[in-house]
Amino acid sequence: MTSFLSPRPDTRRRLRELLAGPAPVLVPGAYDALSARLVEQAGFDAVYMTGFGTSATLLGRPDIGLLTGSEMADNARRMVQAVGVPVIADADTGYGNALNVVRTVREYEQAGVAALQLEDQVAPKRCGHMSGKAVVDVAEAVARIRAAVAARTDPDLVVVARTDVAQVEGIDAAIDRARRFADAGADVLFVEAPRTAADVEAVATGLAGYPLLFNWVEGGQTEGLTLQTVTELGFRLVIFPISTLLAATAGMQGVLETLRRDSTTDTHAGPMQTFPDFLDTIGLAGVREDEQRLSS
Repeated sequence: MTSFLSPRPDTRRRLRELLAGPAPVLVPGAYDALSARLVEQAGFDAVYMTGFGTSATLLGRPDIGLLTGSEMADNARRMVQAVGVPVIADADTGYGNALNVVRTVREYEQAGVAALQLEDQVAPKRCGHMSGKAVVDVAEAVARIRAAVAARTDPDLVVVARTDVAQVEGIDAAIDRARRFADAGADVLFVEAPRTAADVEAVATGLAGYPLLFNWVEGGQTEGLTLQTVTELGFRLVIFPISTLLAATAGMQGVLETLRRDSTTDTHAGPMQTFPDFLDTIGLAGVREDEQRLSS
């Protein structure tokens, strides 16, 4: 666990090492610095900053393109500073044309992320598992990825290229776009929301040899698969973007219902950390050690 005085690890190179490893990298989603710390404390090798969760927690609104690039980059920066593992951050559409993508990449790179994800939807975008999506034409989509690759100053920064075209034009069109993204320099390819197991297999077969990302969204549009199947199909990254958000929301609703009904939390049947345990979770002891070192 990082402290204020800990040297920053080379998380970008670490992520590339993980991607080159023998097993897929499982990456839970986080929506703020606390949830990022919890992901790290649970023993995961990386954190995924979910745009869906960021919109839900910063605005209390759906993921429909309401957040600005600066708000997203600021959230990524806070999460990076809270953990010592790689942070993969959602950067939506890049927040404009190719020149805007350049600025977005520079902002995210300065925030310290190990990877950022760009998609080919029109603005304002929608969550990838919502209906009614629209995408830009393939030339503009490729230009975004080309701009992202050209903009990074650290070659180890990983560019994840996502296409949402499967819902609009079908799986074959999505595979074609993903290949074009790879030709433009993308490091990881992400075909969003294939509906059936056959679609997922078609993506894996059509993009064999490329590092692929699988998006595991509970209740989303993709048919449920086992991790064994996803592994056998060759996916290198498996993200779980909303698992922590859904669990946290249910937990808070439970304790609030108890408090409203009973005017006390003593009767709450769900788990609650004790106050001392929570102070351990957020690293009070380490902060005091840092304070002592700086004062002596």
